[in-house]
Amino acid sequence: MTISKIIVWLIIGALAGTLAGRLVTFSKQGLGFWTNLGLGMLGAVVGGGLFWLLGIDLGLGEIKITFDDLISAFVGSLLCVVAWWLIRKRAAPKTPEA
Repeated sequence: MTISKIIVWLIIGALAGTLAGRLVTFSKQGLGFWTNLGLGMLGAVVGGGLFWLLGIDLGLGEIKITFDDLISAFVGSLLCVVAWWLIRKRAAPKTPEA
């Protein structure tokens, strides 16, 4: 893993975060610009690191920004969205039932 690979993950993560936000909310806005961007970048690093650790190479191309980078960023973004949702759900105040 090199610094250039991490930079690629961050750049492609911005796109992946937008896609993941739109998929989860079923709206054009997604989770909002900054949230989409942040989750995408975090997800790109998580997904890229996970794919690197597991030795997953989809063999989709050898260009500077590969489809592997996009897919791993998208998977990582979805994992981050699910984790964020679980944390928010757990932290939400419980309303008393009548």
